[in-house]
Amino acid sequence: MLYPDAASWRAAQHKSVMFFGMSGLGKTHVSKMLVQQGGWFHYSVDYRIGTSGMYGHIKDNLIRHAMGDPFLAQMLRADAIYLEPNVHDHDLSAVAAYLGKPGNPAKGGLPLAEYTKRQSQFRKAEIDALTDTAAFMARAQDLYGYPHFICDTGGSICEWIDPEDDQDPLLAELSQHCLPVWINGDEAHSQELIRRFDRAPKPMAYQPEFLAGVWAGYLSENNMKEADVDPDTFIRWTYAQALAHRQPRYAAMARAGVTVTAEEMHAVTTSAAFDDLIASKL
Repeated sequence: MLYPDAASWRAAQHKSVMFFGMSGLGKTHVSKMLVQQGGWFHYSVDYRIGTSGMYGHIKDNLIRHAMGDPFLAQMLRADAIYLEPNVHDHDLSAVAAYLGKPGNPAKGGLPLAEYTKRQSQFRKAEIDALTDTAAFMARAQDLYGYPHFICDTGGSICEWIDPEDDQDPLLAELSQHCLPVWINGDEAHSQELIRRFDRAPKPMAYQPEFLAGVWAGYLSENNMKEADVDPDTFIRWTYAQALAHRQPRYAAMARAGVTVTAEEMHAVTTSAAFDDLIASKL
């Protein structure tokens, strides 16, 4: 472990942590609080995905849609206009819109083959963004003089890591540079996330084997064909299963670091309190 005990954590001139866990439990909120307190650089993996790995795919998709309009097509061919995705660290709707949902195209769905292709693109983009952590840490210190570093990961990190493999190359690489910190929500948090998702379903990234299983199960349970699937209904049906699928994977990843509860993290309002919380877990 990067910091084997509380004393080494408190004495470290350069602290670095990697937040992981279900989306909606406060990873980005705490990251921004630490940035505001001073001394911490916030590396958002989701933002990196949107501005690097997925950027070209999103831009091409915008152009493809625009080419369906004769006027816009003429302007694009004449190089009279250009289209660019606008990705913010607080708004990843451009990424989510491209990732999409599988199901009936008349209801905004994607054919499963196209959906799985985009899932594969996202997987590569997220792994690349996670692998870039060490480089961004070096830049944060060498160029900007930040002593401390936060790697703020997306909820799907556990889909690409084999948490039961102590030698998993991605987790080993990240743990070499950052202390993994699992923000663990309880059942009440899970139910609130499900209710929130039910009100506004959003695209998600899934482990290929998990996606294949839930897709086949949904079609069989509802006696449907692909074109019959309502995209929002499917991802609502899948979301609770995805949370249950991810929880033990997060728990296994946490063996490489420390675990804090969502309540403990929400109670942190200063960088000193954050230092105390991490020290108490080491």
